[in-house]
Amino acid sequence: MRYLVREKLFAIGDDYWIEDDRGHKAFLVDGKVLRLRDTFELKDAGGRVVAVVKEKAFTVRDAMKIENADGDVVATVREKLFTPFRDKYLVELAGGGELKIHGNLIDKDYRIENDHGDDLARISRKWFRVRDTYGVEVADGADAGLLLAVAACVDHLTEED
Repeated sequence: MRYLVREKLFAIGDDYWIEDDRGHKAFLVDGKVLRLRDTFELKDAGGRVVAVVKEKAFTVRDAMKIENADGDVVATVREKLFTPFRDKYLVELAGGGELKIHGNLIDKDYRIENDHGDDLARISRKWFRVRDTYGVEVADGADAGLLLAVAACVDHLTEED
């Protein structure tokens, strides 16, 4: 499934629909205002919270945590300690394991893969002609909510850099 995401998704208080490749509203990004750190909820089309994304405060490396609807941390997206110009972030899963982020993050042309090297998502702005948007293609059977939240975290963290 391919999704259309607006760049700079993390404007304070901004709400935005993520659309599927048929133009249907799939997920709502609900930006929370008046918080000490950036906080956003990702809701499905029915209004159920899929993920809550929070910027981690007081960390040496930039990081954001992704929680499920119950408030349990399921993943942390953080900057790698030592890295070349590319592949700057990784995702630590609460259940163990990591997701690796490879490619050109600034130009929005990268992929997210699991520990076994399988692509879970491809992110690219080349698929759409709409300005300030990029696509997230999620592999069959992968957790679309989690991967969209990861892509949004990468977008926010690279914007801050």
